[in-house]
Amino acid sequence: MSWIEKQRNILDFTLSSLLRRKGKNAALAIVYTFIVFILASVMFFTHAIKTEASLVLKDAPEIIVQRFVAGRQALVPEDYAGTIRTIRGVSAVKGRLWGYYYDPVFGGANYTLLVPDKFPYSDGTIAVGSGVSRNSRSVEGNILPFKAHDGSLTTFRIVEVLSSDSELVSADLVLMSEHDFRELFGVSPHFVTDITLSVRNPKEYGTVARKIADLLPDTRPIMRDEILRTYDAVFGWRGGILLVVLAGSVAAFVIFAWDRAAGLSAEERKEIGILKAVGWETSDVLMMKFWEGVVVSLASFLAGILLAYVHVFFGSSALFEPVLKGWSVLYPHFRLTPFVSAQDAITLFFITVVPYTVITIIPSWRAATIDPDSVMRG
Repeated sequence: MSWIEKQRNILDFTLSSLLRRKGKNAALAIVYTFIVFILASVMFFTHAIKTEASLVLKDAPEIIVQRFVAGRQALVPEDYAGTIRTIRGVSAVKGRLWGYYYDPVFGGANYTLLVPDKFPYSDGTIAVGSGVSRNSRSVEGNILPFKAHDGSLTTFRIVEVLSSDSELVSADLVLMSEHDFRELFGVSPHFVTDITLSVRNPKEYGTVARKIADLLPDTRPIMRDEILRTYDAVFGWRGGILLVVLAGSVAAFVIFAWDRAAGLSAEERKEIGILKAVGWETSDVLMMKFWEGVVVSLASFLAGILLAYVHVFFGSSALFEPVLKGWSVLYPHFRLTPFVSAQDAITLFFITVVPYTVITIIPSWRAATIDPDSVMRG
């Protein structure tokens, strides 16, 4: 009998043995699948949101210059842009107007107000993100009130609700004209929120940033790579915190799996004794238990991975949404583009499948080395 044929027969017997104890094995598989599902969901979401953030930020400004007064961000004089243009290697300099608005009327949400490069509508009108539209229960044509810096009430007419396809970055966004922004916040025409610039040679980002800090000591240049690293650290930290919280569940599963694998029942011991009596070698018994562990662990692993994939990429990570996304009021509704890291999948495989498969062999080896007659007599 060839080796492959022998393994096929052992696997057939293993499957029939598992079916004879289907209640016990089903309970183990359900718990096993749930643990894999939880861990895989966190790992998939963390990796996908990091990838999504890197794709979104790839078109972000190469360097952002902010001004700080007494340790707090302050408005930047527009003439700072002229100083930055004198630095060799700088190709484009532009001032930006943006800010935050706290809306106490509709659930205490915070909106991000931004003046785009080209606002296609007239003064007194705004374009809002899907999150703002849902939170304020507003649609195109409705009036949205804002409290100005001097306490007066200003209203804007919504002329556009931004596409939900961009909700990851536009859920809390309100676009308006420069005139309306300066009137609402009382910003002087000679100031901007920050300054963005492009550099001809990417290798000179650090050099240009140091020159800006030397020429304008009250500013802080922020490079795009630093923003990417910050997002990576934030989402990695959130995912790590959730994994730590779930560590108790994982530990309980490990104890459960060890007890299940290490404690052979009298029926299983008797089965091993009968197999030894009819001519099975110790290696055959160990191979049977190895396949038993592989079938249970691999089936549970694949089921958990599949459920996690559906949960994260089609269910918007409903179980972990508040923890991992991080928005306080305006939770964006978006579907992540499927990004699964092979490294994460392999790591999860070795954490969940390999240990269980190994610990199923140890007690079986002990039983298989005992005299068959002694085993069957108990």
